[in-house]
Amino acid sequence: MPNKAAAWDQQTPGDPLEYAVSVRDRDVLTMVREALNAGDCRLALQPVRAAQDGYPVAFHECLIRVMDATGRIIPAAQFMGEIEEHSLGRDIDAASLRLAFELLRRNPNLRLSVNVSARSLGDAAWRRVLDHELAGSQFAVDRLILEISEDSAMKLPEVVIRFMEEMQPYGLAFALDDFGAGMTAFRHLKDFFFDLVKVDGHFIRNIHNDPDNQVLTEALVTVAHQFEMFAVAEGVESQKEADFLISIGIDCLQGYHFGVPKFSV
Repeated sequence: MPNKAAAWDQQTPGDPLEYAVSVRDRDVLTMVREALNAGDCRLALQPVRAAQDGYPVAFHECLIRVMDATGRIIPAAQFMGEIEEHSLGRDIDAASLRLAFELLRRNPNLRLSVNVSARSLGDAAWRRVLDHELAGSQFAVDRLILEISEDSAMKLPEVVIRFMEEMQPYGLAFALDDFGAGMTAFRHLKDFFFDLVKVDGHFIRNIHNDPDNQVLTEALVTVAHQFEMFAVAEGVESQKEADFLISIGIDCLQGYHFGVPKFSV
């Protein structure tokens, strides 16, 4: 009779829990791939509001939602961290961009930001989506903001800068997401063409009671304004946080206090 334990050891490196996690991750990525191939994804929009009376909407951030075969949303936390270096990440960025342009065409008063990895800027599938739009009417392009995280931009700064230079004639805007999270962007800011920065939510949480975060956030806002960029606060969850942020000159506010992500009509 074969030794089952020996067979397990030969087939599965590591302990059973590690194997179970790896199987789960492979299954999730397979589900995401199948959903993208079937077009089972939508954009949820979260408002970004100007720090003015009445908090008017400045634009909406697009957050892609991928559905499994039953129509349930696959939690982004289960796969987003795994796909930065994976071709699947490029495909998700391309799907997000395509869906964003569809929304912009249907809603002439809408302005959207869509997330993109620096690696996707040179990806053939992602560029086909963008180039198709650039070749036609530009009415949608000039209402689009491309969000690139600080971590992603710092990994490939030359790629990002070259792309920004190429896109300048088309009116595309750029946002530096998670600003301050890595504290490595300052030496590159003068070379980039970012129109706005989104201060990482880590600094915003409970900022009205946190002197350290107050100093750091005010410094980040000052840096943004020095380079003629708007400053957006991410992760605002209370009016007390909002009031302090407004007092130090923040330009826009985003977070559950000002609106949760919702599917577009």
